Amino acid sequence: MKKDFENWHKIKSEIHENERSKRYHAREVWWCSIGANIGFEQDGDGSEYQRPVLILKGLSKDTCLVIPLTTSPNKHPMRIQAGIVGEKNASVIISQLRVVDTKRLTNKLGFIEKDIFENIRKAVKDML
Repeated sequence: MKKDFENWHKIKSEIHENERSKRYHAREVWWCSIGANIGFEQDGDGSEYQRPVLILKGLSKDTCLVIPLTTSPNKHPMRIQAGIVGEKNASVIISQLRVVDTKRLTNKLGFIEKDIFENIRKAVKDML
């Protein structure tokens, strides 16, 4: 599949120059400009290369640890059920865990229930 890295680079430059850091908390789900990435790394969709992510942990006021979400029904050991997000059944893809600058966060969608969040955290710890 051909990826438009050139267009993503323009958008990424605009995010870097124009966006401000967002206030966030663990358990929240946000739209995030993840971008066009290499190989099998999870990509964002649409004109701003976004996808929903779960905030797993804050690292500073400017960075946080996130896990991309998917609505794909395919079962996989690295996909953990996250419940209903934006009226769709979602899973987190724990193998795609990454650090992002909070400038990439655009809109907050909601949050994950505490018990589901704890299951996700445990799965991440077990993966490491």
